[in-house]
Amino acid sequence: MTSLDRTGAADPLKGGPRRGRGRRPFKGVPLPLLLPALLGLAFLILPLVALLVRAPWSTLPEQLTSAEVWQALRLSLVCATAATALSLLIGVPLAWLLARTEFPGRGLVRALVTLPLVLPPVVGGVALLMALGRNGIVGQWLDSWFGVTLPFTTAGVIVAETFVAMPFLVISVEGTLRAADPRYEEAATTLGASRFTAFRRVTLPLIAPGIAAGAVLAWARALGEFGATITFAGNFPGRTQTMPLAVYLALQSDPAAAIALSLVLLAVSIAVLAGLRDRWMTAS
Repeated sequence: MTSLDRTGAADPLKGGPRRGRGRRPFKGVPLPLLLPALLGLAFLILPLVALLVRAPWSTLPEQLTSAEVWQALRLSLVCATAATALSLLIGVPLAWLLARTEFPGRGLVRALVTLPLVLPPVVGGVALLMALGRNGIVGQWLDSWFGVTLPFTTAGVIVAETFVAMPFLVISVEGTLRAADPRYEEAATTLGASRFTAFRRVTLPLIAPGIAAGAVLAWARALGEFGATITFAGNFPGRTQTMPLAVYLALQSDPAAAIALSLVLLAVSIAVLAGLRDRWMTAS
């Protein structure tokens, strides 16, 4: 009779890992690491649990069916989707440029592209005002030449959300491009395809999962944007008041409505994580 027959498990020295029925959780984890880890887990989960506990479940349908909520939700969905589309239009080529092209100052350009990730959103809103405001370095020409004014408009919301969300898309797509084998593109060009045709017919299908993941992240970030939006576009119901702004406004007068709106955004965030589970939530 072998050791496997006697014990019901493989010998760890001869046949791989031993898996007993009574395997203890966190076995082998040092106590000085386990306690802070559990404390950090509780710190992250407790606010979400409190939100669910304090939610006005009895009046939730009434809160969520009000005209103001649907107005803010519709505007948020439209602006976040438009910002994602704009990010795809200009962000994918930018990611390709950073991943596939050598040029002076590429490291500086990459740092500037990722700067909105760490820049306080309200600072981003002020920077957009200085650039695209009515008296901004570009906005004054948009106003005088074309009569286009972006601040405090729905278009301004889209611009603000694109500014803070596009770096997520660029980083995701650039990482996917670096992982993809460039020899497929080179083979296509040697067969007579132009660089753009090779990108469109060969590269895009290869990096489609990375583009999809980046687009979902950008959409979620745009949906939750607050600081740059309120600074650059203001808080006008029906025109620039998105869901995060509605939550902030409701918290000052109707906390129950603020919690109800927060639950909607929480549900969207959970849906985004569920959509990206194969990328970040797989267990070994």
